[in-house]
Amino acid sequence: MTMTPPILLDIRDHVATLTLNRPEQANVLDDATGAAFVEAVGEVAAAQQRGTVRAVLLTAQGPHFCAGGDIRGFAAAADMAALLDQGIPPLHAAIHTLSHLPAPVVSAVQGSLGGGGIGVALCADIVLAARSMKLRGGYSAIGLSPDVGVSWALTRLVGPMRAKHILFTNQPLDAAQCLAAGLVAELHADDALLPAAQALVRALAQGASGSLARIKTLVDQAAHHTLHQQLAMEHLGMVASGASADAREGVRAFLEKRAPHFVPES
Repeated sequence: MTMTPPILLDIRDHVATLTLNRPEQANVLDDATGAAFVEAVGEVAAAQQRGTVRAVLLTAQGPHFCAGGDIRGFAAAADMAALLDQGIPPLHAAIHTLSHLPAPVVSAVQGSLGGGGIGVALCADIVLAARSMKLRGGYSAIGLSPDVGVSWALTRLVGPMRAKHILFTNQPLDAAQCLAAGLVAELHADDALLPAAQALVRALAQGASGSLARIKTLVDQAAHHTLHQQLAMEHLGMVASGASADAREGVRAFLEKRAPHFVPES
């Protein structure tokens, strides 16, 4: 019997769509799903380096994006610590790769979002959410602590106190609360979420790839720099951008009142 792949990867028109595909299990990050996710992220990164991927979309099949880790698998393990110690490093490496990918990454989140699923969703540059989305930390309720970049993403987006509140209390946040807190960028009706996310990544894939990569780097590093350091990085970025074919095309298109045609930077 053919097993359903736990992760689907589709690359077309410079967009890589990576889909969690275990809807009957709320797309939990069990061993098979985690391993497939790591492999798919590696393929996406390689395709981005070749210039065949210019934007990435993270989605999930079914009513829930990802409920977190495989708690039944934890319970069944003879040595839970050894299981976690083995499974976490490759998953963390994949999250790091996605977070630092020069191409824009968008996630489209519906239903339950908990545990490590939070890290998968929030490693994206832009998070779109369905109105059914509900975020719950969950870790401390079962005696565990965050992984998959959850503590980093939450702290960066909502600040230390609110991150601790989410992770200490495990009180669920609905989609409107997540929008107000800055955890997501847009809300959509459930049936409109995927079309909206697909339209966004298609537009980003047609954008000025070098410009988007430099914007991503500047924004991601801003919190770690003094104003002087950030201004120096902006200077270097603008000079590099000004030397690009995309900048010449963008300026010409603006003056000629037409849509620009950008090509990937080598």
